[in-house]
Amino acid sequence: MITELDKTEFSKCRKLLNEHGQAEAIAIVENINPGRIFVDDINNPASGLIWLGNNDGFIFFGSEQNEEFNNELNDFINNVIIPEAKKVQLKWFEGVGNHEKWNNKIEKVFEHRKLGRWNQRVYTLRKDDYKGNDEPVIEREYKVIKICHTLFENSNNSIKNIEFLQSKIAAYWSSPESFFNNGIGYCIVYRNEIVSVCFSGFVAGNVHCIDIETLEPHQGKKLAQRAAHRFVKECLENNMVPYWDCMEVNKPSVAVAENIGFRNIFNYVGYEFSLE
Repeated sequence: MITELDKTEFSKCRKLLNEHGQAEAIAIVENINPGRIFVDDINNPASGLIWLGNNDGFIFFGSEQNEEFNNELNDFINNVIIPEAKKVQLKWFEGVGNHEKWNNKIEKVFEHRKLGRWNQRVYTLRKDDYKGNDEPVIEREYKVIKICHTLFENSNNSIKNIEFLQSKIAAYWSSPESFFNNGIGYCIVYRNEIVSVCFSGFVAGNVHCIDIETLEPHQGKKLAQRAAHRFVKECLENNMVPYWDCMEVNKPSVAVAENIGFRNIFNYVGYEFSLE
């Protein structure tokens, strides 16, 4: 029977994770970032499913040959995941394998559903590869600011849309304190509004997974690239590894990563089907 693990028991899954797989899985198993874990056996798990705390998807981990677990997956999704997903207005199941052997199994288990797929690319940056001289110049009215307690709390109401930043952090972190203790970030401010953010979405050891977003009216001005440069510089100065995970079809994101010097270290396949 597939059962949810208590957070205090997540460490039982650590040995099941692919060391060369998604950093997000490690971040959740090590209780750095919030998430939920469902396993075949709470005492001695062999296979499991991680639900990312930001509701951005699910990661299958452990043995893909565990037929007892695999045979229960569809009922589990129908009876447990779908009711829970409705509570957070989640309409799609997006799942990936923690290692590529899961791909065929996911396709077989969910073959009766309308299963879509896409390719995902993962990049990291080494100090020797960083193209620091290519940091773009941005318009003078845009200011790059480090995300700190003072900015986040906005006690003087100097930032008109502080909820943009606060909601981004809240999606990935259990509390602002947890973010400030583990992550770093930068934002770009334009006329007292935050218009672009780049921060640690997940942290696994010294690996910092980048989350980056620019508000639509300000896209195309190289703001994301400028914020990413600041983020990357701080990482490299402190022996942290910047980690960039994006869809292959997201050409702007791929371009920003490659323009900064990130190297593609592995790719994986994502699958999706409707929960409605």
